[in-house]
Amino acid sequence: MEVKKVGLTFPEKPFRTHGGAAVPHHKNIAQAESAVLPCPAQVTIPMQQHVGAPCKPLVKVGDLVQVGQKIADSDAFVSAPIHASISGKVSAVTKVMLPGGQYTEAVVIDSDGQMTVSPEVRPPKADTLEDFLKAVRESGLVGLGGAGFPAHVKLNVPKDKHLDTLIVNGAECEPYITADNREALENSWAVLSGVYTLLELLKLERVIIAVESNKPKVIETLRRIADNKENDPEDRVRVLPLKARYPQGAEKVLVQACTNRIIPLGKLPADVGCLVMNITSVAFLADYLKTGMPLVKKRVTIDGSAVAQPQNVIVPIGAKIADVIQFCGGYKTPPRKLLMGGPMMGIALTDDSLPILKQNNGILAFAEADAALPKATACIRCGRCVAGCPMHLMPTLLEKYAELGNTEELDRLGAMCCMECGTCAYNCPAGRPLVQAIRMGKALLRNGGKK
Repeated sequence: MEVKKVGLTFPEKPFRTHGGAAVPHHKNIAQAESAVLPCPAQVTIPMQQHVGAPCKPLVKVGDLVQVGQKIADSDAFVSAPIHASISGKVSAVTKVMLPGGQYTEAVVIDSDGQMTVSPEVRPPKADTLEDFLKAVRESGLVGLGGAGFPAHVKLNVPKDKHLDTLIVNGAECEPYITADNREALENSWAVLSGVYTLLELLKLERVIIAVESNKPKVIETLRRIADNKENDPEDRVRVLPLKARYPQGAEKVLVQACTNRIIPLGKLPADVGCLVMNITSVAFLADYLKTGMPLVKKRVTIDGSAVAQPQNVIVPIGAKIADVIQFCGGYKTPPRKLLMGGPMMGIALTDDSLPILKQNNGILAFAEADAALPKATACIRCGRCVAGCPMHLMPTLLEKYAELGNTEELDRLGAMCCMECGTCAYNCPAGRPLVQAIRMGKALLRNGGKK
């Protein structure tokens, strides 16, 4: 597919994209200031909190650790080190099951109640791009929008790729989730500081901060800083309000909406000259360069009809979900469904004893009435799933061939290009479990047809 390019001006309005769904926003706590979870008695920090190779523990049972101390790392390029989020004693190195069902090692730390900062924590040297990339890796930063891809890998752009545009993803199109919204409002100067750092070190020509139009305060706040001539004398940073339509925050959709460049199937934003970074990731980079404190805490949206006091909470990574829920007043009714992430792409959890992860931006707990799934009926060939698919796929056929185990047809129809956004299932009047079927089909392709 030919890449459509525009001149390096700023669009007055977003370009048209394909498909999507008009999901209800439910941004219930967008205007409430974030709360801070008191130091928990214990954290469990998994060694796999990112795309790529898991880390190996650098500490053992009985070791004393401090906040920001590196406790795990890997020699693999696609990986990110892990740091202690509280100070205290390592009480166990054990195995835990992640939300996706896979097992990984984990370091358990019992708090000493002091939250003592490690002497390792100091502002890094980042005068050159090479120094900056090393610093980003040492920070442990992964994509904070949910993908969990190591940031230093994304920023280490191959020399044959020419980047001219940074797109800061502040869309936050999932219902309920407002963590990025609060980051932009409560830490707006860090967002813009991170933007200007990336602009200069990566030698970019422009930055587009993309925010859905249902967040007017964010748009106003960031524009007030970005449009200041003292901050941006060359006018290379602009805020672009997007239509509030799911999945506006998906990378390929976002790139087209901001630049009208179409990323070919199997390619990445860098292949069309773009770099996409989550708005909280950009703000974290600015804070890290100033303080040297690695990624040890996360703002998480706690919401849903089963939660007594929904709010955004800043929590140490590794804190038990149950502790965070309890901080929010506990459950006002027994939860029927617990999700890590939003209702469209989130992962259902078996219980609330699991820990908060780096890439976790929300925990939703729903009562019985809101958790009921529609009973699936026969496909009526209405085509709404096809019309809504942002990737121009045919979900009904992918479902059919996944059930048949026909990997040849799954491959021909581009099953691996599905980003599992859930738009097809949301739009389906027959309540077909399309996303689950496509996931099964992708697993068949990865496993060479073996179930």
